[in-house]
Amino acid sequence: MEAHFETTDALETRRVALQILGTVLDKKQPLDQALDKSQGLRDLGDTRDRAFVRMMVTTLLRRLGQVDDLIKRAASDPSKDIKPPLLKHILRLGITQLVFMDVPDYAAVNTSVEIAIENKLGKTKGFVNAVLRNIARQGKNWTTQQDIPRLNTPEWILQEWVKDYDLATAIKIGEAHIIEPALDLTLKTQDRENVDYWKSHLQGEVLPNGSLRIAKAGRIEDLQGYNAGAWWVQDIAASLPATLFGDLAHKHIADVCAAPGGKTAQLAAQGAHVTALDRSARRLVRFRENLERLNLLTHVQTEAADASVWSPKAELDGVLLDAPCTASGTIRKHPDMPWIKDISDLKTLVSHQRQILQNMAQHIKIGGVLIYCTCSLFKAEGEDQIDAFLAEHKNFDRAPIAKEELGGMSEMITKTGDVRALPFHLQTLGGMDGFYISRLVRRA
Repeated sequence: MEAHFETTDALETRRVALQILGTVLDKKQPLDQALDKSQGLRDLGDTRDRAFVRMMVTTLLRRLGQVDDLIKRAASDPSKDIKPPLLKHILRLGITQLVFMDVPDYAAVNTSVEIAIENKLGKTKGFVNAVLRNIARQGKNWTTQQDIPRLNTPEWILQEWVKDYDLATAIKIGEAHIIEPALDLTLKTQDRENVDYWKSHLQGEVLPNGSLRIAKAGRIEDLQGYNAGAWWVQDIAASLPATLFGDLAHKHIADVCAAPGGKTAQLAAQGAHVTALDRSARRLVRFRENLERLNLLTHVQTEAADASVWSPKAELDGVLLDAPCTASGTIRKHPDMPWIKDISDLKTLVSHQRQILQNMAQHIKIGGVLIYCTCSLFKAEGEDQIDAFLAEHKNFDRAPIAKEELGGMSEMITKTGDVRALPFHLQTLGGMDGFYISRLVRRA
């Protein structure tokens, strides 16, 4: 059960959460954007209130299938569709507080009824009250009867995972997604002394590849070492691709689709000259701010460009292509993803990935390295993409990745020498993002 935050304005926090939830589920806006754009969230004066809103919405999205199943169990007529959507959102937030957060029953029920009345749903107040009181009595017991990973995974996603892996693996992925992730940091300097220093000062755990995992503790900006540029936030899975080039001193590497900049920072810290591409000039502004904080901007040139048509002035020693994808491997961090994307998004992205891959490959020197990666669990965006590319480009070969390059993490290396990280890998240490990596070398 998630921790409960005492709030200074009980009704206002629920109003803000309701607005954000509607923006995500009804308008299909990513949660991060909805949070960033929420004036109501900014206007909450107390950091505890803002934290409570975030926790309420993320917990609900992580458990949305379970919550909707509980609504059906608690309603007098389970077959009846609850309308308008606003009413269903009010019930969803109330149930989330009652079952999955340590919120007193009276607070969750009373605020939900008040919010319904405020939104001109006064005729439904008896229904809201009855459903939530039923949940307060029986909800936690009902959760023991639920098929949790299936309920919280849309059917189209589950079927893709079953096709790509098998049912047992698909279920394990779904189980991993309801666990809130820890915070991983990549250290700018990777020597043992520096790693030990930050392990001690941030009370973290060193992961097999040298990343540092810490418990979430308030604002990132307030952590020791942030202002000094000693580290940056980056999941262990996302930190792996940039370490697979070998010696990067004085090499010219293009980091494609580079924002927010973690991989670019890794490349620059290893001595590469980096051209960082991103379609969004707005994202590149934040990107440059991050690199300035890390004191790495002098090693990096940024360009706002479409990587499917961009060409460099000279051939490249290497390309790191972190292709735009469904981000299905990051559901632990972005629980909105399953509910705002569908199979058509996957098909569109696969086509776009292919265009970028085809374009960037032609700009690599003979002997140069292409690392293709996605934070996706769908093989259509990973293994299938690379298999199709190699079938068409006989001048590229796979360069198998060895477990020693991953700090000994052998469970994620495939038979072909690619990396397929799953959310339940490193389970005893808290898991990781789903990720795919393939390393190719141009031989002619």
